[in-house]
Amino acid sequence: MTVSILIFLPVIAAVAVLFFKNNLAKHIALAFSVAELALTANFLYKFNPDATTQFVVDIPWISKFGIFFNAGIDGISMIMVLLTTVLVPIIILTTYHHDYKKAAPFYALILFMQGALLVVFTALDGFLFYVGWEAALIPIYFICALWGGENRIKITIKFFIYTFSGSLLMLLGLIYLYFQSPAGTFDIHSLYNLTIDGHHQSWVFWAFFLAFAIKMPIFPFHTWQPDTYTSAPSAGTMMLGGIMLKMGIYGVIRWLIPIVPAGFLEWRFVAVVLSVIGIVYASLIAFTQKDGKRLVAYSSIAHVGLIAAGVFVWSRLGIQGALIQMLSHGINVVGLFFIWDIISRRLNTRDLGQLGGIAKVAPKFSLAFLIIVLGTVALPLTNGFVGEFLLLQSIFHASIVVMAFAGLTLIFGAVYMLRMYKKTMQGEPNTLTLTFTDISGSEVIALAIICTLMIVMGIFPQPILHISEAAVNNLVNSVNLKFSQVK
Repeated sequence: MTVSILIFLPVIAAVAVLFFKNNLAKHIALAFSVAELALTANFLYKFNPDATTQFVVDIPWISKFGIFFNAGIDGISMIMVLLTTVLVPIIILTTYHHDYKKAAPFYALILFMQGALLVVFTALDGFLFYVGWEAALIPIYFICALWGGENRIKITIKFFIYTFSGSLLMLLGLIYLYFQSPAGTFDIHSLYNLTIDGHHQSWVFWAFFLAFAIKMPIFPFHTWQPDTYTSAPSAGTMMLGGIMLKMGIYGVIRWLIPIVPAGFLEWRFVAVVLSVIGIVYASLIAFTQKDGKRLVAYSSIAHVGLIAAGVFVWSRLGIQGALIQMLSHGINVVGLFFIWDIISRRLNTRDLGQLGGIAKVAPKFSLAFLIIVLGTVALPLTNGFVGEFLLLQSIFHASIVVMAFAGLTLIFGAVYMLRMYKKTMQGEPNTLTLTFTDISGSEVIALAIICTLMIVMGIFPQPILHISEAAVNNLVNSVNLKFSQVK
C-alpha cells in the first residue's frame, strides 16, 4: 500500500460529491473524509517511527524532464498528514448548520483541497510539491470568492496575487535547482546533495523564503491574511488557518533549509527577527480588535510567528516543538473559528461590544469556549503548552534576548484571549444575547472532539513526539553537517 491512495481518495471523493445535492452532499463529503481518516489511522498503525520514508510511490510522470510522481511518508510528513485528515472531517461537521447554495461544489472543493494538501506534505519530487502547492490555492480561491462575505472578490484577488507571486518565485528557484542537478531531476534527495556556492544559495533562499513567508504568513507578508480570514466562509477560514498556512512552515523544514544551508545561515537572523516582530505586532493589533473573528486571525499570526522563530533557530527541540504546535494550533484555531461561527450565526454579529452574558444562557457552549481559549493560551495540560514550551526552550538556547520578545506571545495571548472570553461570555445577558441558544447536535459533537483532542494531547504528548523524533534527528543532523562544512 502506497501513499497514492491517501492522495487520490479525496480527489475521487470530490468528483463523487458533485453528483449529490444539498444535505446529501455534506453527508457524502463527511463519509469520505472519515474514510480518509480511517485510512490514515491504518497507515499510522503500520508506520515504523524511524528515519526512513515509507509507503513510497515512485513512478515516471514527465520522464523527459526528470519529473516523477514520487511521494512518501516519514515522521515529519506523518504529523502533517494527521493534521490534514483529522481536521477536514471536523471542518465538514462544523458546516452542518449551514445551508450553502450549490453545496455540492462547496464540499467538492474542500475535498479536492485536502488531496492537494496531502500532495504538498508527502511529495518527494520538487515539481510534484509545486503542483500540490498551486493546486491547493485553486479550491480555496473559489471557496472564498463564491461563498465569502462582504468585499470578497477584492479581498480574494489580493490573497491570490500575494500567494501566486510567492509561488512563481519558488518555481524559479526549483527550475534553477533542476539545472544544477547533474541528473536533471527534481528528486528531493538529489537536491539535498547539490553543491551550490553561497551567493547563489542566497537568492534561492529568498525565492523559497518569500513563497513560504507569504503562506504562513509572517511579518511583513501578512497583510492579506486578516481580511481573507474575516471575509471567507467559516469552513474556508478553518482550511486556511488550520491547515494551509502550515504548508509554509513545512516547506521551510523540508525544502528550504536542507537544500540551501549556506543561504539559510546568511539570512537566518533576518528570518528570526521578522518572525518575532510578527509575534509582537500581531499581538498588539489583536488588542484593538472589536470583531472576534478578526481578533483570532491576528492571534494566529502571532502563534505562527513563534512556530517560525522556533524553526529558524534550527534545533531538534525547535523542530519537534514546531511540528506538535502546528498540530495543536490547527485544532485550536479551528475550534476558535467555529466558536465565532456559532455566535455569528445565532446573533448575526461578531462585535465584542454587543455581546456578554452568554455563559448564563449557554453553559455547554461557554465550557467548550473556555477549554479552547485555555488551550490557545498554552495552559499546562493542554495541547498548546507542549509545543510552546519546546519552541521557547529552543529559542532560549539560541538567544535570551530573542526569547524574551518571543515569550511575549504567552503574556499578550493570555490577555487578549481571556479578555475576549470575558466580553463574550461573562456578565449579564443583554437583549441580544438573551436569545442565544445552547449548542446541540453536530455542534456538540464537533466541539467535544476538539476539546478532547486538546486535553488528550496536553496530557499525553509523547506518542506524537515519538512519531517524528527519529526523522527530525536525522534531518537536523544532516543539515548540521552541512552547516559545519559551510563554516
